Amino acid sequence: MFDGLTNKLSGIFSKLGSRGIIKEQDIEEGLREIRLALLEADVSLPVVKDFMAKVKEKALGEKVIKSIRPDQQLVKIVYDELVNLLGADEDTSLNFKAVPPAVILMVGLQGSGKTTTSAKIALKLKKNKRVLMASLDVYRPAAQEQLAQLGAQTGIDVLPIVKGEKPLEITKRAIAYGQKGLYDVLILDTAGRLQIDEVLMDEVAAVKKLANPTETLLVADALIGQEACNVAKEFNEKVGITGLVLTRIDGSSRAGAALSMKMISGAPLKFLGTGEKVEDIEEFHADRLAGRILDKGDVVSLVEKAVENIDREETEKMAQKMMKGHFDLNDMLNQMRQMKKLGSMSGIMGMLPGLAKYKEQIESVDADSIMRKQEAIILSMTKGERRNPDIIKASRKKRIAAGAGVEVHEVNKLLKSYEQMSTMMKQMRKMGGLGSLASHFMKKNPLGGMPFGGLNNKFPF
Repeated sequence: MFDGLTNKLSGIFSKLGSRGIIKEQDIEEGLREIRLALLEADVSLPVVKDFMAKVKEKALGEKVIKSIRPDQQLVKIVYDELVNLLGADEDTSLNFKAVPPAVILMVGLQGSGKTTTSAKIALKLKKNKRVLMASLDVYRPAAQEQLAQLGAQTGIDVLPIVKGEKPLEITKRAIAYGQKGLYDVLILDTAGRLQIDEVLMDEVAAVKKLANPTETLLVADALIGQEACNVAKEFNEKVGITGLVLTRIDGSSRAGAALSMKMISGAPLKFLGTGEKVEDIEEFHADRLAGRILDKGDVVSLVEKAVENIDREETEKMAQKMMKGHFDLNDMLNQMRQMKKLGSMSGIMGMLPGLAKYKEQIESVDADSIMRKQEAIILSMTKGERRNPDIIKASRKKRIAAGAGVEVHEVNKLLKSYEQMSTMMKQMRKMGGLGSLASHFMKKNPLGGMPFGGLNNKFPF
């Protein structure tokens, strides 16, 4: 999301790492670079000025602590200010304090991902609440059908479509339907526009007055940069919003709107859309995002994502097999599929401390595409070949390659990766388990190392 800003800040802190004390000249030099990085990331100028003034004041007034390196002190100062800027003490949870169903009103411009975001939030709430969705978008072709499809895909109820109904009529029917069906939450997906206009605002204001929502969430696309702040300001002044949702943060290195939208609108960020799938949404945490920006990782979010998406029973079965020294291509395929549930490889790396600098290398070789190819290769094999890869010789490799739509050398790469992982499993058994094996690898490579999918020759993991 903030690749450019992260790389810039990492470079600044690296330069300071070799200096004995932080001088004013060093701070001035660093602030100039930080200023440029923030502006390039589409952070608004007033926010940049305010942020830099606070960092400079704290950095120049900071006493040098002998046990802490100067660059680490500056990292701490910048981190604290980023957390404050993003809203450290604000409650980002959703408000459901109302007679059921509690209404969540989704607003925003057309193309911001509002309909998909409605389904994403509904899916997140589905674990603990009974959710109903309703589309008020009677203008965009097939908008109501799109929400109905998303409902079918996620198993979430959607208000039946009645052709010819106006947004206010749909709102009344949705509330009555929600009360009768004993739903806990009603999500209203309003119509978007290509630009802000009075008709849109009047319609949304009327719907809000009728529905009396506990939350009015503005969905904004991170790719529109500075314009996101103007949109937030307009919606807040004319409709009133209680929270922000920033979408497509995975596809933008200029997503600095997140740093300024809260200040401009006065509303807290509540969710971040991290991809196109309905599962790709995160609750916003100021400290975690600040950690990602400074390349300190966000292991907590990664663990939460793993708990939500990885099949624990399947993982335990695989671990038991590995400890017995049994590891075949079916197990390798299962590992790939478990990793895919966590998101893209570059996204995973962005959550691990100190690995942001390798993201460009990952993206340059398209690690996710490599994993998809390897999955296709394994699926082109017979059951016997997956259980016993040793029988795969030249003629079989040609058949497998043809079935997967790849070259024979790519089949060889996969088998080589399998051999490395199989060897590791045997070493694990001999050395007494995972802990001992980890220590062994850490001695050889301080960054750790696991050959996976043929990528280990390019990346230290």
